[in-house]
Amino acid sequence: MPSKTAKPDVAATVSKAASAKPAAKPAAKAPVAAAPKAAAKPEVKPVAAKPAAAPKVEEPKKAVTQRQGFKANEFVVYPAHGVGQILAIEEQEIAGAKLELFVINFIKDKMTLRVPTAKVANVGMRKLSDPALVKKALETLKGRARVKRTMWSRRAQEYEAKINSGDIVAIAEVVRDLYRSDSQPEQSYSERQLYEAALDRLSREIAVVQQVTETEAIKEVEGQLAKSPRRGAKADAEGEADADGDADGDSDDTVTDEAA
Repeated sequence: MPSKTAKPDVAATVSKAASAKPAAKPAAKAPVAAAPKAAAKPEVKPVAAKPAAAPKVEEPKKAVTQRQGFKANEFVVYPAHGVGQILAIEEQEIAGAKLELFVINFIKDKMTLRVPTAKVANVGMRKLSDPALVKKALETLKGRARVKRTMWSRRAQEYEAKINSGDIVAIAEVVRDLYRSDSQPEQSYSERQLYEAALDRLSREIAVVQQVTETEAIKEVEGQLAKSPRRGAKADAEGEADADGDADGDSDDTVTDEAA
C-alpha cells in the first residue's frame, strides 16, 4: 500500500509565520491637552459711593437796564397812548427768534404794552419834552383859535392825527382850537371827545415833567386857555353855520384861518 504522506500542520505553519514577523507597535496616542484651569475671580472690594454732584445752577442773566437811549423806570411818550413808564427791558422768544422788548405800563389806562427795542424809532416813541418845550406848548394855548372852514369830518381827522403824533405843541393846538368858554356855544359830542383826548395827553405830560398832579396840570392848562382872546359873535355864528353845513353835507371846503 502506498504510504500516506503526512500533511503539514497548517495551523502550526501559520503560527510560526506570525511569530516570525515583528509585533506591530501600538499607535501612539495624541497627547491630550490639559483642560485650562478656571481663572480665579478677582476679589471685588466694595467702593465707597461718591457723593452726588450738585446740579449746575445757571447764573441768572444780567438784567438789561438801557436800550436805544431809554432805560427802565423812565417815563416816555408813546404817540398812540400818551405817557407811560418803562417797567423793564426783557427778552422773549417768539417764533424761534429772540426778541428784546420794552415793557411799558400806562397806569391810567390800566394797560401794559410790549414794544420791540429795535422798533422804537418806527413807532415814534420819545422821551418826555424838556421844560422849554412844555413852556412853548403852554404859550400856544394863549393864542387865538384857528378853525378851518372845512367839513368837520376832515377837521376831525386832522385833529386826531395831531393828537396821535406825540408832538406836545401840536396837541396844545388841538386843545386851543376845540376849547369853548362859558360864553361860547357848547361843543358837539365828537368835538368834546377830541378835546378831552387832547387835554388828557397834554396834561399828563405836563404833570410828569413838572412833577405835579394831573389835576394841577389841568388847572394850569385851563388857566392859559382863559387868557386866550375870545372869538367874537361873528366867528361863533360862522362856526354854527359850518356845523349845519357839515350836517347837510354842503360845507364849503375853502380853508381860511382866523387872524391871529
